[in-house]
Amino acid sequence: MLDFGLFTHKMILARVAAEQEPMRPTSKQSRPMNSNGSTSTTTRREGSGHQALSAYIEARFDEFSRSQKDVAQYIVDHLDEVAFQTAEELARRANTSSSTVVRFSQALGFEGFPELQVAAREEYRRRVASGQEGGGSGSEPLFALDQNEFETALVADHLNVEETARKVSRRDVEAAIESIASSSRVLVVGTDQMAFFASYLRHLLMLLDIEAETVASPSQEALGRLGRIDEGSLVIGLAAGRPHPLVLRGMKLARHRGGSTLAITDATLSEVAKLAQVQLYYSSNSPAYVRSHVALLSVIQALAYGVYSRDTERYADRIKAFRLK
Repeated sequence: MLDFGLFTHKMILARVAAEQEPMRPTSKQSRPMNSNGSTSTTTRREGSGHQALSAYIEARFDEFSRSQKDVAQYIVDHLDEVAFQTAEELARRANTSSSTVVRFSQALGFEGFPELQVAAREEYRRRVASGQEGGGSGSEPLFALDQNEFETALVADHLNVEETARKVSRRDVEAAIESIASSSRVLVVGTDQMAFFASYLRHLLMLLDIEAETVASPSQEALGRLGRIDEGSLVIGLAAGRPHPLVLRGMKLARHRGGSTLAITDATLSEVAKLAQVQLYYSSNSPAYVRSHVALLSVIQALAYGVYSRDTERYADRIKAFRLK
């Protein structure tokens, strides 16, 4: 389990490093339109069954309105700029309106311009990584543009992890890890769908010989655990959307008795976040009928790995014994 936590931890650090060093655009040569409205370059395909954004636009160019063709031409010729411009900036460069940019994005099947921009960034970064200046065949895109429901859900989860990595603060992560490692007792409170993640976090911490318990329902036993909260306790509240009253009760008790509080939530303005000394946000957007908890799982495993990394020699024997089981 902790091996996946290592992967997630490294992924978050790599993402932070990438954000700190902006990508420099490479020079490109403009590709003029032919008289028949098609581009003069050969359609670029990146991998079996997948098309790059620019190739997809070129293939459908004749379907667009006159103003949409202006947007299409600009995107194909200036992908490096489009990847980082706002819709208003793109509209100004293409001599059209921002509403046209949005309608063009929707005509391609995107929900709006931000989703189109994600595809533009992915293609641009693949070009830079492969040393290309004007396109050509590169690495296969991670997701197809004509996505089915399965792929759409995977795309949402992929973006959720990226969004979580962007918004998570290294200072808050380090504070959370310090609180977990230094507390004499950890109490993870999560009800309903959060009960599973509370139990899993407890499992990861128990592997490190950290005393951890869960509160998942208002049972007599669970309420007894809340009653034992003291100044040496850390209460971790898990919430998706509106927090359960039991989660709020645990956080309030910890604050009243001098304990520490940590909130892991998908709503930065959540009531449980207001009660926490340290807050970690995760993105839970999903096209499905339930919230996505992929990013939450990543955060939990990365936290556990962070605690483990503080003193690997101390935990080595316990982890070795677990892996041998």
